[in-house]
Amino acid sequence: MTLRALIFDVDGTLAETEEAHRDAFNRAFADLGLGWTWDKTLYRELLKIGGGRERVRAYAAEHAPDFLARTDAEDAIAEIHERKTVHYGRWLAEGNVALRPGVERLIGEAQKNGVKVAIATTSRDENVVGLLTRTLGPDGPKRFAVIAAAEAAQEKKPAPDVYLYALRAMGLNGTECLAIEDSPIGLAAAHAAGIPVLITEYHYTAGADLAEALAIVSDLGEPGRPCRFVKGDAKGKTFVDLDLLRTWHAAA
Repeated sequence: MTLRALIFDVDGTLAETEEAHRDAFNRAFADLGLGWTWDKTLYRELLKIGGGRERVRAYAAEHAPDFLARTDAEDAIAEIHERKTVHYGRWLAEGNVALRPGVERLIGEAQKNGVKVAIATTSRDENVVGLLTRTLGPDGPKRFAVIAAAEAAQEKKPAPDVYLYALRAMGLNGTECLAIEDSPIGLAAAHAAGIPVLITEYHYTAGADLAEALAIVSDLGEPGRPCRFVKGDAKGKTFVDLDLLRTWHAAA
């Protein structure tokens, strides 16, 4: 089957943004006087849950059940998430974000060779567009055939909804695509949509159960800046390029 599209996750895959998200949540909690703090260990566990509101709800269920007993609990969760989004947006506006190694190169290689690129994420559309604009320039979002964000999915990852939306929008089936992810829930979501997956490890997901991935690398690497191949035959290469992805995809 010919590889016709690469579908990228965003947080932890396109860019190392999860620490900024964690900090933005903590700032939102402080704004509202909740007295909650998510440290790195706790946040690693919460990342097993797709979606910011869902993480807040899961945290409250275990650590602050009285919060969920409030009659306005869902409105309060929405306010937390809105404030968090504002704080994250400020972080983006300050220019503190960069794409992970090899991401922009691989996007360019794909487009030059007629392979579509798309986004499938549980992040909000405004966060994705802000990230792409900051890292790829004002026309960055237009480089993607489809941006399937949280608003496009009824159920968050590990459900396949956001990937299925992207496939429908491109008129492709899963076997014609390759997903690039960083987490077990992303891997599960893509697989449920019939899409093989390359994992680029991230410090919040390193060591997780990612055995079902087609291949695992430390990052995509660059010429002169090798990546580490954790799983998958590098075919003598020192970084991930489109030819290597085509080889892996054909063997999937």
